[in-house]
Amino acid sequence: MGTTGIHAELAKRRKAVLPDWLTTMYAEPIDIERGEGRHVRDAEGNRYLDFFGGILTTMTGHALPEVTAAVSEQAGKILHSSTLYLNRPMIELAERVAEVSGIDDPRVFFTTSGTEANDTALLLATGYRASNQVLALRNSYHGRSFSSMAVTGNRSWSPTSLSPVQTFYVHGSRRRGTPMAGLSDAELTEACVADLEDVLDQLHGNVACLIAEPIQGVGGFATPPDGLYARFKEVLDRHGILWVSDEVQTGWGRTGEHFWGWQAHDGSGKPDIVTFAKGLGNGLSIGGVVARAEVMNSVAANSISTFGGSPVTAAGALANLDYLLEHDLQRNAAHTGAILRAELDGALGSASAVADVRGKGLMIGVELVDPDGLPAPELAAEVLEETKRQGVLIGKGGLNGNVLRIAPPLSVTESEVREGARVLLDALNKVSSSRHA
Repeated sequence: MGTTGIHAELAKRRKAVLPDWLTTMYAEPIDIERGEGRHVRDAEGNRYLDFFGGILTTMTGHALPEVTAAVSEQAGKILHSSTLYLNRPMIELAERVAEVSGIDDPRVFFTTSGTEANDTALLLATGYRASNQVLALRNSYHGRSFSSMAVTGNRSWSPTSLSPVQTFYVHGSRRRGTPMAGLSDAELTEACVADLEDVLDQLHGNVACLIAEPIQGVGGFATPPDGLYARFKEVLDRHGILWVSDEVQTGWGRTGEHFWGWQAHDGSGKPDIVTFAKGLGNGLSIGGVVARAEVMNSVAANSISTFGGSPVTAAGALANLDYLLEHDLQRNAAHTGAILRAELDGALGSASAVADVRGKGLMIGVELVDPDGLPAPELAAEVLEETKRQGVLIGKGGLNGNVLRIAPPLSVTESEVREGARVLLDALNKVSSSRHA
């Protein structure tokens, strides 16, 4: 794709004014200027098929007319008032979220991001349990605030060992590169439950909660066996420990098989707290927490949210959620995700750099290794560059940065997933050929 130097000039200005640690994708970052449906255009006129959706945020599609209209209409009335006043869009959205949450006697609190949602969940759990001890999964990611970084198990995204909570990490999702690598689903489940029991046996006093992603997002879409958290909940219930399900990336039907990721693990009951964000706003800054009333109402102090559930974001999010439900995009995620997965599974035989293909629905990870079977982040970077050259945007993650993250909007069509798969397979085969000759 052509270049006119517009991006280079903007990248130079960015470097002069923003932090060095604020990372960008690609050797030559692009300025995404506009989008429509599943496609975006950059400032130099290049068109891309978006298979990352602003980090799994563009849930229904770019420039969705229904969302645009709702935001425009509300913006013409009032932009902001805060939770100190009645806010009809926020209340209507909360009613809708409560309705689809699956939580008994739910209460909903809106935030501006998934980080803030997880921060709130930790506040609720530690206060309710009068404990600052928290269980989290290895390889996890829960946000960039002081407390959410403190329960993040991925070293690349947790820059400090300082913490407002005591965090104890347990096994759950990540297999490759661990002693769990060769275990079957049943064996892995038993090993993880035994590990959880062992960790709890070494702790003094009560533990507040276990916070876990049903599929680890930044962790490279590492996926636990179905039912693992149900087995965890049996142990947690014996100790009175709360279960917090971080659905910032798995929520709203992205996995295809369920509306919430936790529903693959509901054999022993529901989570006490669910956090969400990203897809609900389709790019608008909104997150939140839904919890059973006993837990949500346990906060003893006064509180407000200046920007959480603002009239404009709530109106847009409600239109977006209604569109998702009316068009049954969960079903589409299951259908198109199965096609995409089948195409990419072929890379396990044809591309020697591919060690694993995993995930559910439209949340697929492809793990890359070098000829010795070691993590190959440089290959993942090469694939990203090659897919960009061919007009497809994807992401990457994993503990070592060697996992491709593929997550189109849930409205993606069958022809679009086939087109994206073709480009991905071509890029994987090219990189494999050059490095595994």
